[in-house]
Amino acid sequence: MRSFRVNGTALIVTGLMATLAALLLPVWSYADRSGTGLDTLDSETVATPYGPLSGLDRLFVTKVRLAGLWELPAGQQAEERAPSRAVVTAGRHLVEGHTFLDARVREVAARLGLELPNQPNAQQWDWLRTLTAAKGDDYQRKFATILRRAHGQVFALVAQVRAATRNTLVRQLADEANTTVLDHMRVLEATGLVDFDALARGAAPATPLTPAPTLPPATHRSR
Repeated sequence: MRSFRVNGTALIVTGLMATLAALLLPVWSYADRSGTGLDTLDSETVATPYGPLSGLDRLFVTKVRLAGLWELPAGQQAEERAPSRAVVTAGRHLVEGHTFLDARVREVAARLGLELPNQPNAQQWDWLRTLTAAKGDDYQRKFATILRRAHGQVFALVAQVRAATRNTLVRQLADEANTTVLDHMRVLEATGLVDFDALARGAAPATPLTPAPTLPPATHRSR
């Protein structure tokens, strides 16, 4: 049993900042690149001792690091604040999973000579602020749905990278990320609080799909 619980929005925000500061000390440091265009990230593939490293590979490594920078403190917050055992369990899985993945992505980045972001991007900060401001059942529903949406987005990228990468280190990281992200999706869904309708609306294409052309009715020759 914990010796204390964090109470109040100010203390929670302070705790999140302390966690993020602790994560920053041993890692590569550079300004948040969330605004970097895909044309830069998808620049020509470079050779490494572990195989070619594509722009998509580099984007994936960055996304794994960014995920840990906000999901780990979000998991710690859930462990402290959630009245539901299922949400506390989900929070614990987030903490354990992203502690492992963060160590792995820093190792991979060091071996590939890649820099990593040192803070969440703007959208991730917004998610953390939304969770911090919410309370009670509203907090739990937002926690489950926001985190499940984020994991679904990363899960799609993991599959794409795992299918296409020619770099052995990136392939290994994709395997580990796949296991971790799938576990997190399952424990979030096990809370029974995920708004799947909201997820479906968020995943819908921005423009309607072009319907298939209507074929004329088949004609048959009489014999």
